[in-house]
Amino acid sequence: MITRSDTNAGIRGRTSFVLIGCERSGQCRSRKKDFVRKDTESRKRGCPFKLYGKLVVGRQGWMVKLMCESHNHELVKSLVGHSYVGRLTKDEKKIIVDMPKSMVKPRNILLMLKEHNVNSCTTIKQIYNAISAYRSSIRGSDTEMQHLIKFLERDRYIH
Repeated sequence: MITRSDTNAGIRGRTSFVLIGCERSGQCRSRKKDFVRKDTESRKRGCPFKLYGKLVVGRQGWMVKLMCESHNHELVKSLVGHSYVGRLTKDEKKIIVDMPKSMVKPRNILLMLKEHNVNSCTTIKQIYNAISAYRSSIRGSDTEMQHLIKFLERDRYIH
């Protein structure tokens, strides 16, 4: 997998370019300095692989230059767990929104999605994230507690 960075200079006389690099380029940044977990590992390896592309004068095509062709890690055998290939389609998102309303467990939602699309690389984490995103969109800017209080007031459990 690769990551992509678009840069539009927007300055007269300068051209736009695209820098494409390995998703494992860069360094892992720790979230909390005091909290150190030994059982997890970062995908980031500081991989030097890079491609540089820029628009040819006259906009007739792209010129691509290989800046560094080496990787400092093994290439993956399976794409399961990668966010891009595991992304959900609009139809799958609709299914994920409707099924929890019927008390269907996320693991059963994932099994059903895999039955419909055998080549799907979606993981259970992406199912949970989609459910959470939907619930968050319903709540809007309210916290969970504020949302709960609104429902309790609406149904006259509190005044």
